[in-house]
Amino acid sequence: MFKRIDHIEIVTDRLEPTIAFYVEVLGFTVGQRDRIARPDGSALNIAYLGLGGTTVELMAYDGVPVAPEPALEHLGYRMMAVEVDDMKEALAYLKARDIEPVWGPVYRDNYARAEICDPNGYRIELRHWF
Repeated sequence: MFKRIDHIEIVTDRLEPTIAFYVEVLGFTVGQRDRIARPDGSALNIAYLGLGGTTVELMAYDGVPVAPEPALEHLGYRMMAVEVDDMKEALAYLKARDIEPVWGPVYRDNYARAEICDPNGYRIELRHWF
């Protein structure tokens, strides 16, 4: 049912130096990059970095302050994403163990996404690719 960690998200206010570190020091390769305009006029910049089948998603917000508090958008670890074979099956499995999604599920053309929390409140994304 649960297959692998799909990606790890890291929020940074130093996108280019962070990319350089992962690429030049750790040997990651840069995959897709994206810039998503937000309704408030700010933007989210995303860079996907790969290494041996593992992806790190770096996220940097233009014009949005980020804080160190984990309850808010913050610098550092954001969440781990775990790929699942079937979103509905995974959520039913978790529900039987009294674990409800804290966000989602949301279904898109090529994926489904939901979030749960671990016992410490750290979010874990569930991702089902179609």
